[in-house]
Amino acid sequence: MALYAIADLHLSLGANKPMDVFEGWQGYVAKLEQHWHRIVKEEDTVVIAGDISWAMKLEETQKDFQFLNSLPGKKLLLKGNHDYWWSTKSKIDTYFAANGFDSLQIVHNNSYAVGEFGVCGTRGWLYNAASDEDIKIVKREVGRLNASIDHALAQGLEPIVFLHYPPVYDGMVCKEILEVLLSRGIRKCYFGHIHGTQASKRAVTGEYQGIELHLISCDYLGFAPLCVC
Repeated sequence: MALYAIADLHLSLGANKPMDVFEGWQGYVAKLEQHWHRIVKEEDTVVIAGDISWAMKLEETQKDFQFLNSLPGKKLLLKGNHDYWWSTKSKIDTYFAANGFDSLQIVHNNSYAVGEFGVCGTRGWLYNAASDEDIKIVKREVGRLNASIDHALAQGLEPIVFLHYPPVYDGMVCKEILEVLLSRGIRKCYFGHIHGTQASKRAVTGEYQGIELHLISCDYLGFAPLCVC
């Protein structure tokens, strides 16, 4: 039983928004499927940290989630900035159950046990947020992250945090999110959102103030899930 992670799949099997138009994304769905089958076993778990589907409404995600559900392993989904289909956890759970998507689950104010580890996370927010609305969103995301970590700790699990937005990027810091990671003693944090060769070079990876930071955007990983533990 292993834990893997990847972000920013940007699936559009039911929408007319193919990512193949971008450099390096040609044939990405086939590459993702091939790598996934090569790496992930049925007993494994894969965290997908946001920007999962280009669908605008939950009912428009069906083809994308059929594809994900057909892949090996359990999938734990977090919200990204482009997941416009996202609804309440209750509505998403009901939709998954109605469509037989039994390998898909939502991380939202909760955590999931994978061995001795607790998969925790939330979307996060911009590292350069400054407006009143941004500040409100950051506070909400901090609350969700703390709730997720609390849920893992209550089960005696070691929390591993997954975010969509990077907590640190190109010299900028989302200080509220970083403070949670530091104060809660988080040792590993995985994030997506950053695309392209030049942007990826500005992402902070490796140890940062005692936290292991890992970029897991789909294109950065070569469309192959990364082994976490």
